[in-house]
Amino acid sequence: MKTSSTFSIMFWANIPRAKENKATIYVRITVNGKRASISLNRKIDLAIWDPHKNRALGNSQKARMLNSYLDETYNHIFQCYRDLKMDGKLITAKSVKARYLGEDDKSRTLSDIVAYHGEDMVDQLKWGTQKNYFTTQKYLTKFLKARYKTTDMYLKELDYDFIIKFERFLRNHKPTDHQKPMGNNTVMKHIERFRKLIGLAIKLGWLDRDPFAYFKPKFIKKERDFLNREELAEIEKREFDMPRLQQVKDLFVFSCYTSLSYIDVINLSKGNIHLGIDGEQWIVYQREKTAKPIRIPILPVALEIIENYKDHPKSRANGTLFPKISNQKLNSYLKEIADLCGITKKLTFHVARHTFATTVTLSNGVPIETVSKLLGHSKIATTQIYARVIERKVSEDMQKLKSQFLANLTNETDKSVGAV
Repeated sequence: MKTSSTFSIMFWANIPRAKENKATIYVRITVNGKRASISLNRKIDLAIWDPHKNRALGNSQKARMLNSYLDETYNHIFQCYRDLKMDGKLITAKSVKARYLGEDDKSRTLSDIVAYHGEDMVDQLKWGTQKNYFTTQKYLTKFLKARYKTTDMYLKELDYDFIIKFERFLRNHKPTDHQKPMGNNTVMKHIERFRKLIGLAIKLGWLDRDPFAYFKPKFIKKERDFLNREELAEIEKREFDMPRLQQVKDLFVFSCYTSLSYIDVINLSKGNIHLGIDGEQWIVYQREKTAKPIRIPILPVALEIIENYKDHPKSRANGTLFPKISNQKLNSYLKEIADLCGITKKLTFHVARHTFATTVTLSNGVPIETVSKLLGHSKIATTQIYARVIERKVSEDMQKLKSQFLANLTNETDKSVGAV
């Protein structure tokens, strides 16, 4: 705006609606002739209100306090006007009012971006991912209460110090619903989800600067457990009298030979089985986690398991290839199976997917590009994690071979010495 005459602030008492000779005071913001009014939630005795000066009359404490409040309000509104002008925003009576009331983008809070994310992403994120965000949001609320004695905070208040303190809070948090405190990677996952929320706020224009600009996540690379040939064979040959253990064993082995995750195995139906380009049976499916389509040739072991369950009453009732079982129960039963099979590794259903990548495919010479496609990875770099595991296995095998060569050489030397 070129001249200050296009912007004005005026206080007024709503005299026509006065009750018991007391009227509510309002402030009127005018920009280019357009008005917006705000109730100040203050009442004034009409006997001491000056309608010309729009101030309280006299030097009583009540009058001085009211006039001081009106001056503060005037300065606050004028500052909102100046800030909008400095930001190059379109200035209207409504935009100045919104800035004053904290209802514009510059006054957005953490709870605002959390609510927006929850509403905007409800159809874009799988339920498991949404639950993870809910957990992160729960810890953010606990942190705000513990550190700042509040339940919310303006986005513009967030800085590097806030992130560091939140990270420290997560590392030191003592949970009451489970035994172990958070590990490093769990903490980083919460920070990562928080960072995505802030990134969304920046994209929406609710935040001008990125408080994560100088923050670097510190993930610790962990080795991925998988079963070697002997361990996989031990589980495959074991037959269990208890139906629940036999079912879990079959689902696990099926995953070892197809790479499918728990949710994908449980959701498979006859409609996902097709004749492939080679005339053999293939699984054609869209992964639950990534919605990425995958096509997997069915190996004989997996095909036999499908045949074993085709007439299972629970499978037929659900319209799925296998009877449904919760992931929690499945992983619990896998621990029993590991104990009975003498396997000391922590056996979870995800180990089956790793076993497919390492023992079943890469160890048998399947190219990494093919394995990446079968796993449904969008980047081959993700699959190379398994390749590094295989390289280490090759190194271990070569060390054994070297030891054998040395042993043979020693035996030949001993025989030569004995002959002399």
